[in-house]
Amino acid sequence: MSIGNANSPEEERPSTDDRSEDRIVERPVETPSIGTALKKARIAAGLTVDEVSSITRVRIPIVHAIEEDDFTRCGGDVYARGHIRTLARAVHLDPVPLVESYDAAHGGRPAPTPAAPMFDAERIRPERQRPNWTAAMVAAIVAVIGFVGFTAFSGGDEKDKRPVAEGSATPKPTATKQTGGKPAAQPQTPAAPKPEPSDSAIAAAPKDLVTVVLTADTGESWISAKDSTGRLLFDGTLTQGESKTFTDKESVDLVLGDAGAVKLFVNGKEIKDDFQPGQVERLTYTKADPLEDQPQAG
Repeated sequence: MSIGNANSPEEERPSTDDRSEDRIVERPVETPSIGTALKKARIAAGLTVDEVSSITRVRIPIVHAIEEDDFTRCGGDVYARGHIRTLARAVHLDPVPLVESYDAAHGGRPAPTPAAPMFDAERIRPERQRPNWTAAMVAAIVAVIGFVGFTAFSGGDEKDKRPVAEGSATPKPTATKQTGGKPAAQPQTPAAPKPEPSDSAIAAAPKDLVTVVLTADTGESWISAKDSTGRLLFDGTLTQGESKTFTDKESVDLVLGDAGAVKLFVNGKEIKDDFQPGQVERLTYTKADPLEDQPQAG
């Protein structure tokens, strides 16, 4: 008979279930969705949804839907991929990863349609056509009747025919005389191309107005111009060599989609900022501009 509750060596061993181990749980890094990435890039570029819609020609409701990852308003996978590429380029994003993410979430690209099998030329044998003797006989009879009739009616008239004098020439048309002493109309010359705004023309701008002249110098650029009341003066694309002039009593607000391609004149003086190609700029000019510390053409 044993006295006391002596524990056996096995009972003194710590249970494996009671051992605590520090485990580090690794959470996968969540990548932003297509709509979130486009929205963040748009905000970082300083653009509104209206401006992105004007640049890309994608309607405003579709831009809002894509930024909410709703592609049902695009009209199909092909249009959705095209809208994603267009919006990504407008906000300076690489469109390839976004399109690949869309394909992975929507079943991938459709398989190309296999080409139709070529016909075996050796198996197609043209059918032999029998000559149409009836049509040939009718044509021969008509030709004979026509020949006989021609010789019967034209045989007796040859003596009455007069020979045409050799060397006769067709008379040349004479110039039409103008009545009333008016000179004859001269051929119109093509209109000369529209010249670019010169320094003297720009300097002649009214002093009591804000005058802004934009010229697409090195390439085309989308621009938007508003007056001091917020009224839209222009919203579109200037092709290379095209110019636009905007005036207002107080100020002119500009948004340049590609500031590096635009030459800018304000109140008769050229503004020479270091704008880079593809750079989006928001500018406001008043009658006091350009200021003395602003870079301008000397």
